[in-house]
Amino acid sequence: MPNHYETSNQSYPVLYLLHGGGGKIGTKRHQRLIEEFKLKETLDKAISDTSITPMIVIIPDAGMSYYMNNINGDYQYEDYFINELIPHIEKSYRCETGKNNTGIAGFSMGGFGALLYSLQYPNKFSAVAAIGPAIRTDNEIQEMPHEQYLRRYKSAVGNVNKEDERITNFWHSNSILYLFQNLPKEQEDQVKIQIVIGDEDYLYRGNSELHVIMNDKNIAHEYRVVDGKHFEYFNSEIMRALKFISKNIKE
Repeated sequence: MPNHYETSNQSYPVLYLLHGGGGKIGTKRHQRLIEEFKLKETLDKAISDTSITPMIVIIPDAGMSYYMNNINGDYQYEDYFINELIPHIEKSYRCETGKNNTGIAGFSMGGFGALLYSLQYPNKFSAVAAIGPAIRTDNEIQEMPHEQYLRRYKSAVGNVNKEDERITNFWHSNSILYLFQNLPKEQEDQVKIQIVIGDEDYLYRGNSELHVIMNDKNIAHEYRVVDGKHFEYFNSEIMRALKFISKNIKE
């Protein structure tokens, strides 16, 4: 919350900030994002020196859901986020509601989730900022070792067997690359997009392919390659993402 939230009657725009999938076993991943990136201090300073507009920042815990609904219908995180969390926040806090007052951003797995929701619900978000988003090509998904695949995607895809096909209609319905490749023309300019990837990030291939798709389709976006491996550059890019969201809400 902005420091003056409790002492004012002002309403504020909202940023939903989505955590990544890393962290020690037993730790809350959203708490790790707050602590390691010193987000409260960063936000307080940025608001006080007017680098960004005052805003309410919501960091929900998504476990390893990849922010997707489960294929079997028994863990519907996306439905919860859109149909329960957002209405709860807007009812419980002094929020300026609607698309023009709402942004979404994320790191790694959270960058994937932020892009996914901006594609699925362009009427709800004015801008999306994805830092090192966990975008993988179909080949990377198919070639990923089975245990690693389950660790990352079991919450969404269920307990699949080694021989099961991974590139399915369900995967396409949640694939950032597939969704952008098939994005309807009328949706191409509905959300402002910023994507940042490290030049040594192991996720470079999926992000590079997304950049090519978006360029080929003339989808306006800001795409930057910065120094560093995955996670190394996250702290240095937080402020840039916050400024991008701030610029594109309440315009």
